[in-house]
Amino acid sequence: MDVALGLLALVAVVCACSAVGRKIGFSVPLLLVLVGVAGSFLPFVPRIALNPDLVLIGLLPPLLYAAALRTSITDFRSNKRSIALLSVGYVIFGTLAIGFVSWWLFPEIPLAAAIALGAVVAPPDAVAATAIARKVGMPRRIVNILEGESLVNDATALVCLRAAIASIGGTVSAVGIGADFLLAAGGGAAVGIAAAFLLLQLRKRTRNVPINTSLSLVAPLVAYLPAEAIHSSGVLSVVVAGLIMGAKAPLMPGGAARLSQRSNWSTVQFLLENAVFLLIGLQVRSIIAAVADDSFGPGRIWTGCGVILLAVLLLRPIWVFPATYLPRLIPAVREKDPAPPWQYPTIISWAGMRGVVTLAAVLVLPVSLAHRSVLILAALIVVGGTLGLQGLTLPALVRKLGVRGPDRREDVLSQASLMQMATTAGLARLQDMRTAEDPPEVLAMLKRRTQERGLAAWERLGRSEADQGTPSQRYARLRLSMLEAEREKVLTMRRSGAYDDEVFDGVLESLDVEESMLDSAIEETNDDGETTAMAPGARFTDSGGCEHLQAAPDLPVPAEPFCADCIREGTTPVHLRMCLTCGNVGCCDSSPGLHATVHYRATGHPVMRSAEPGENWRWCYPDELLS
Repeated sequence: MDVALGLLALVAVVCACSAVGRKIGFSVPLLLVLVGVAGSFLPFVPRIALNPDLVLIGLLPPLLYAAALRTSITDFRSNKRSIALLSVGYVIFGTLAIGFVSWWLFPEIPLAAAIALGAVVAPPDAVAATAIARKVGMPRRIVNILEGESLVNDATALVCLRAAIASIGGTVSAVGIGADFLLAAGGGAAVGIAAAFLLLQLRKRTRNVPINTSLSLVAPLVAYLPAEAIHSSGVLSVVVAGLIMGAKAPLMPGGAARLSQRSNWSTVQFLLENAVFLLIGLQVRSIIAAVADDSFGPGRIWTGCGVILLAVLLLRPIWVFPATYLPRLIPAVREKDPAPPWQYPTIISWAGMRGVVTLAAVLVLPVSLAHRSVLILAALIVVGGTLGLQGLTLPALVRKLGVRGPDRREDVLSQASLMQMATTAGLARLQDMRTAEDPPEVLAMLKRRTQERGLAAWERLGRSEADQGTPSQRYARLRLSMLEAEREKVLTMRRSGAYDDEVFDGVLESLDVEESMLDSAIEETNDDGETTAMAPGARFTDSGGCEHLQAAPDLPVPAEPFCADCIREGTTPVHLRMCLTCGNVGCCDSSPGLHATVHYRATGHPVMRSAEPGENWRWCYPDELLS
């Protein structure tokens, strides 16, 4: 009963703090840590001892797997040098440097134990780094590098930690450490590939949604446990399996299973990510109490821990800047990957928050180790200090440096272009498969539904001041209201007992599926309230070799463009477009008259451009290319 109440309280606090943090705009991870610290000193809150196995087996594998699922292998490969230099090079550098600093501060502690502390605090936490990186709107490449680093660095750190602990009671050669690292990396990668292959084969043959979802939920342990059994890196095995499963998931049969996987992993990730920060805070009281009687004395202990925190903060930029620019002194590297602006390594240097894995790893140190409580406190100070100093100031630093995250408006334009190509492919397949016996009304319905999805993507562009929203958004609102009435009627009939429960469940499920598809259509703004209108002069890409786009003149858009055909017919235009051959302004296909497309079909003029304020993208009708 006590365990059940504890879990209930944990989930309740996590949900409450997450809601409050989002409401007031405060960092949710830091808020959870502060609440945990306050809770650790309350008399009715039991003292919670963090079990290392709970974190390293129960929390870390699913968290890394969830992050790997949504990580692009393409992005990972394109940033592999930066990720390797941080996740392997920096962790080894930090392990040794922080180890020697700790040994200098506390020479009574064995050097091997000090290096073990270095391995514990060297890697930034996967949860802390990515949670704040995505929130503050960093450039996509920085986020990709930080996510890639956080996926792999724990494997390097745990290998270094094992070697350091083994050398506390004896000696370990550099050759032995190197061999252990190769075994951990190679064995972990091999087990991860094998686990992914096995899971993919099972999922290919399973159409049942609950079974498919269950296979996905146990995947982290399927990858982790065999790797640990052969003394390789279970963490790296989980990451490799997650990357492969994420890349292959779209090829798996069953859209319902994919939706279920995303929904369930989103919930699991939310609970675990936030629970770990609360657990960090709950450890504070017991860790501080453990050092009260240490022979070093409070002054020396706290001063030494502060110096270790300072070393952690300084060592990362000392590594990141040379690792960023020195490889680019090689012409071949510089030509393929030009040097980024100095703001990028500055942000990466400051995005080094540590988290619960650091606390869990330090608890692996032998209980018999002298001054063990001091090393645990040092790890806690590093976690709290980096979360507080870096976590709170990172958003301000990003704004101060003038670095902007991905332009959502360009993402919307890209999505519309990609959706247009997908729609064209779907209609071409329909044309190939249709037969003379197919009812015309069925073919018309298929075309209409396919085209409506593509039109909804284009509608997200354009004028932000439209009070009524786009046709697709208006349709979604009206349909949601209809679904509400339909559900109320079904529930009324259910209470009357006129039909069996199984019948009601089937009807309600179909209503829920349709509602879930409509929810995203009513989103008119970003999370920060910005509209999707393009920035002035923004253009998607170059002409991509399209002759029509290259030959099209750059005609100016009228100061107050309007669709004359819509005015004449008395219809409402949606997203104005201007022909770059004759200057005719028409509306997109979401409007009743489809006047831009009608103009192209009548004249054959190939290229139009957006006539909306601030938008400068162009579209080639014949080649269906965006520029």
